[in-house]
Amino acid sequence: MEARADDLFQQVQRELQSRRVTPLSTYRMQLHQGFTFQQAKALVPYLAKLGVSDFYASPYLKATPGSTHGYDCVDHQRLNPEVGTPEDHAALCDALREHGLGQVLDVVPNHMGIERDNRLWLDVLENGPSSVYAKFFDVDWRPVKDELADKVLLPILGDQYGIVLERGELKLSYDSGAFHLHYYDHRLPVAPRQYATILKHGLERLEKQLGAESPHLVELLSILTALDHLPLRTEVDAAKVTERHREKEVIKRRLGAVVADSAELAAYVEENLRVFNGTPGNVRSFDLLDTLLQNCSYRLAHWRVAGEEINYRRFFDINGLAAIRVEDPDVFLEAHQRIFEWLREGRVTGLRIDHPDGLFDPTAYFLDLQERFFVERARARFDAGKKEGDDARWPEVEALLRAKWRREVMDAPDSPLRKALFVAVEKIQGGRERIPESWAVHGTTGYRFANAVSGLFVHPAAEAHLTETYERFAGGTQDFAELVYQKKLLIMRVSMASEINVLAHELNRISEMNRRTRDFTLNSLRRALVEFIALFPVYRTYVDGWRAELDVRDVQYIEWTLQRAKERNTTTNASIFDFLRDILLGRYPEHVGDDEKAVMLRFAMKLQQVTGPVMAKGLEDTVFYIYNRLVSLNEVGGEPEHFGMRATTFHLRNQERAERWPASMLTSSTHDTKRSEDVRARINVLTELPEVWREQVRAWADLTRPFVSHLPTGPAPSSNDVYLFFQTVVGAWPMGEEVPLAEFKEFHRRVREYMGKAIKEAKVRTSWTNPDGAYDDAVAQFVDACFDPAKGQAFLDGVKAFKRRIERAGQHNALGQLLLKLASPGVADTYQGCELWDLSLVDPDNRRPVDYALRERLLTALDDAAAKDRPALCARLTRDMDDGQVKLFVLAESLRLRQKYADLFRGGGYEALELSGPRSPAAVGFARTHGDSVLIACAPRYTLEALESGGLAQAYDGTFLNLPEAYAGMMFRNVFTGNTVRPQQGPGGVGLALGPLLAEFPVVLLERSTG
Repeated sequence: MEARADDLFQQVQRELQSRRVTPLSTYRMQLHQGFTFQQAKALVPYLAKLGVSDFYASPYLKATPGSTHGYDCVDHQRLNPEVGTPEDHAALCDALREHGLGQVLDVVPNHMGIERDNRLWLDVLENGPSSVYAKFFDVDWRPVKDELADKVLLPILGDQYGIVLERGELKLSYDSGAFHLHYYDHRLPVAPRQYATILKHGLERLEKQLGAESPHLVELLSILTALDHLPLRTEVDAAKVTERHREKEVIKRRLGAVVADSAELAAYVEENLRVFNGTPGNVRSFDLLDTLLQNCSYRLAHWRVAGEEINYRRFFDINGLAAIRVEDPDVFLEAHQRIFEWLREGRVTGLRIDHPDGLFDPTAYFLDLQERFFVERARARFDAGKKEGDDARWPEVEALLRAKWRREVMDAPDSPLRKALFVAVEKIQGGRERIPESWAVHGTTGYRFANAVSGLFVHPAAEAHLTETYERFAGGTQDFAELVYQKKLLIMRVSMASEINVLAHELNRISEMNRRTRDFTLNSLRRALVEFIALFPVYRTYVDGWRAELDVRDVQYIEWTLQRAKERNTTTNASIFDFLRDILLGRYPEHVGDDEKAVMLRFAMKLQQVTGPVMAKGLEDTVFYIYNRLVSLNEVGGEPEHFGMRATTFHLRNQERAERWPASMLTSSTHDTKRSEDVRARINVLTELPEVWREQVRAWADLTRPFVSHLPTGPAPSSNDVYLFFQTVVGAWPMGEEVPLAEFKEFHRRVREYMGKAIKEAKVRTSWTNPDGAYDDAVAQFVDACFDPAKGQAFLDGVKAFKRRIERAGQHNALGQLLLKLASPGVADTYQGCELWDLSLVDPDNRRPVDYALRERLLTALDDAAAKDRPALCARLTRDMDDGQVKLFVLAESLRLRQKYADLFRGGGYEALELSGPRSPAAVGFARTHGDSVLIACAPRYTLEALESGGLAQAYDGTFLNLPEAYAGMMFRNVFTGNTVRPQQGPGGVGLALGPLLAEFPVVLLERSTG
């Protein structure tokens, strides 16, 4: 058998080494009931024609009914029926294969949706710790609150439990042998042993009615005996768990049969339910139901209780998304079984992993993914040559393959098998945070790049002006770091207090293990934890216990943070912070045993799962709606305190990616971005006329001041929210001179909804958990008044005029960042609809339907026009950019170039190019090389002044893109215009004159011509 496993290993190794692993480009589509597999399949020819190498799909396993995103999977074994049937899915996969496209699938290993239809979660609610699925969810069965022991807190009630109960809003029901509790849309299982509580009520009455010899009564009494012998819901012994799981279903079938066979018994059950459901107005009538619920495996509570007492880990602070434990092998297989089937069949060719920072051990998880992929490919070959009796032999073969794979990748960390499956991770990188080298992945989903490329178009000279304008307008200075610190404290106090309480009690238990730390009080330990998390500068560390040494950056982050905590808390015993540091860094006292070390390591790893959500909620979902100096900087993974991106830094990052992460994704818009790429591009133009912007906002403030309400809590909206509104309207106003009335009304609605969300996310005057209806209404009325021509015409005219002034420069910014994305090292991603101008705001605005028929028609027309006369087409596209065709043309031509130079884009060299001449700071360029192939990309920036004073050709006259001397004799073809150009002598040596190139087209992309 070992020889067979070795042979199979070699076959799969050769197969994987010969296949294409990484995409060249991806196109993201959001699948839901409004956009299905069938609709996606119809667009496959369009994607192929566009030049895309891989279809990039949102999660499409079965999700909560009506889900528009798919991140709330309720069943890992089934496709989402709202998206399509298995046949529809197969047809889509076949179409992709026929057109040469791969498929990257978004996978959610961190959590599941639990609000409806989740059989695993319902089993846990029914059976508690004795559920066969109890280990699937990250539930604390021994929480801080004793009343929650062996229960799950369910914060689903709209009011306090007692009030809801006595209103009669909680209703028991019976259906086919099972009892359930209903609360509006929620349908919860009743603990099986509590069936007896219902069925025994008034049993004497039933006995008299039916008679002692009644077969129906005898069967009911037998069922009650079986219920009494059912293992308790607190049993965790495997045999008892199995027995309970089996017998409860037998009981349900028996009960269903006897009730269906007896009208008297059915009426008895119905009457008992009426009694248990109580009578509003009669408080005591609800005692029976109250007692029954106390003996179930869940505790119903008001939704406001969640922040402090919830005892299951969530995705951030969303109660309807419960974390799962993929670190457990059984859970891992359950959550990935269908996905690996599709990988084995070649229907899916790569994975995007959602929220890896929520995982207990990301490093191990990614290795498990790669190992399982290898095993699945081996299984496909094994099955193809299967002989009689081989099914029984597979487990032994699999074990040998797994062991050999582990030896291979551990002995040779650079082994191709370590990354045989393309995996991109949604890792948000803060500050200097990097992807751990130990991860068996190809890179991130590209938020770091999105911020870098956008930052290139932020003029650094405007920082002081715009900071002063903002602070004067909003009323006071804001220290960004302090703001982040305070809002992380807010998150830990309001929405994630429960997670902190759990960690604090665990840390307290650890302190009690050692006589030198036993005097640390629970409150002091909790304060130390809170300070550590609030000051922590990145999303998380990756302490895992099985690597020989901790990552040096992780050590630096932890030590720096705790030193800061000491400095800020001089009245706190410094040894508490040292105690926490030693646990997190694995610096255990010599006398500590292995069991104690395991407890400390587990604490450190659980803490790591909390720092990321607190950072995300405090920074992305709070501070990014408060710190409104320049909102184009307030992007996922962004650092708004840093004003723009230097070209040298951008090049260094590109160089690093080319060398270390050449298949990391490059994005500019996603379903999660706060603003689309084109909105950011336009807002960035404000940095080119900061003094004009200052005068504009002052003028608009005067015009809109009558629309501001005056509440006891202050002006509504606040000046800070008004400043956000002004940037939002300018950045997202539809393209063109005139906006059709219907589109204008729709824009009004979108901005109104956006501001309603933004002020709640900011959590300053209102919030989702503590809404201030008066403030919410005042902001909505302000927006309405501004958009009402009868009231706000002067404001609207001013915005339109200013928008029109900066619009062209914004379009040039957008084309520039698009070109740089498509030419940079990495996998270029396009978000649905962004082929044309896309002026979307945060979700759900960025998930609006896409007019693909229009895009298909325009692409065909562009190809036809290019075939006839490329220079004429480029001239037309340059003259009139408002319809977005110029963007579609740049995208299609660049994606096709990626296909043409696949080896270059998968592993080619990168060389930053300097500029010389009068506008040398106002462009960014680089070369990509592979063998004899050379590509050159260059994008102008800070173009507003140039566009207003004669155009780019004139402005860039005398500015050169400097080239290596080796390029002197080469000829290059302009990918867009088709014209050829030779390098010439410039002020910096051999180079390309930018003026003539920008006279032909707004951006430059050249390929070495051998003709």
